[in-house]
Amino acid sequence: MTTAAVYVALGSNVGDRAAHLAYARQRLARLPQTRVLAVSTVEETAPLGGVAQGPYLNQMALLETALDPAALLSQLLAIEAERGRDRAATARWGPRTLDLDIVRYGDRVIAEPHLTIPHPELPHRDFWQRELAELDVLVPHG
Repeated sequence: MTTAAVYVALGSNVGDRAAHLAYARQRLARLPQTRVLAVSTVEETAPLGGVAQGPYLNQMALLETALDPAALLSQLLAIEAERGRDRAATARWGPRTLDLDIVRYGDRVIAEPHLTIPHPELPHRDFWQRELAELDVLVPHG
């Protein structure tokens, strides 16, 4: 079974933000063929985009998984839905109970209509850069 190191960003700015992140961490730990290697500290950040909304709590998880990128994405979308996220009804860059993004999947580069890896916003999100750096210190790999 081949595994990959995968970075997943967690974010929430609706309701009990900390509880949404805790739920996501618990669910990530229960994904098939996956284990959580480490999580970054939680950071509060200002929202991005032009939609008026409250601040986010953000965190990054480092997973080791045998799930392929599409299967992992499907699992992440299901976890979001469990917390009440309806992507079809949510404005792009709008508020959300839970947002889970695959930021990196090993050294894979994917450009598909519903999945781009590395995440295209990675260079523009300073907090993701900090979280990745923190995880790389906690779990050196390569």
